[in-house]
Amino acid sequence: MVEGSHLVIAGFALILLGVLLVFAGTLVYALGKPARVEGGGVVLIGPIPIIFGTSTTMAIIAAVVAIVLMVLAIIFMLLASRAIPQPG
Repeated sequence: MVEGSHLVIAGFALILLGVLLVFAGTLVYALGKPARVEGGGVVLIGPIPIIFGTSTTMAIIAAVVAIVLMVLAIIFMLLASRAIPQPG
């Protein structure tokens, strides 16, 4: 298997999952079942995070997810820097 091909497969799987979730949400809305919708997010402008949400709980969840993603990004960058051969 070619290096990185598992990432392509994972990308397609995530896109398919997103499409299925949108379809399921549309179907639930069309059937008229009542649903409570909440949302939240984080915008990073440099080192300054702007956290928002429809409730305090969603803002906290968004902040925790953002911290986890930042830690994963740092780990992946460190692993990638070790995989690149240094000239010398």
